[in-house]
Amino acid sequence: MVLKAVCVLKGDGETSGTVYFEQENESDPVKVTGAISGLTPGLHGFHVHAFGDNTNGCISAGPHYNPFSKNHGGPTDEERHVGDLGNVTAGDDNVANINISDSFLKLSGPNSIIGRTMVIHEKADDLGKGGNEESLKTGNAGGRLACGVIGITH
Repeated sequence: MVLKAVCVLKGDGETSGTVYFEQENESDPVKVTGAISGLTPGLHGFHVHAFGDNTNGCISAGPHYNPFSKNHGGPTDEERHVGDLGNVTAGDDNVANINISDSFLKLSGPNSIIGRTMVIHEKADDLGKGGNEESLKTGNAGGRLACGVIGITH
């Protein structure tokens, strides 16, 4: 049974987008696709945050989703938060097209990302290699440009 989810990203400024999640079986990677517009050209950190709470804007989404108490890392690292999806790249048209496959994300079970918040950040994620304490928590990705709660779709 294919599981599907969607997230509509909205921010205070021009940044917005829609992200789709699809997982064939619980043991398969989650495919993450979509587009985010209104970004400055270059790399932007892209993470699942712990809470599906956007009552105080993106800040109330809390830290990166990290059920196993790991340090921040890149999407190919063994030591990473579940929510660490690295960076997306915006082109000269200010749009980042997303096409990611990730085996840490789950759309069902106790560590499901359904009901949590997806955040696009202002700066590049240093993937935990920045050499300081903040790098091991956030990847020094800066402010939260836009966010949205991940919900079930058909």
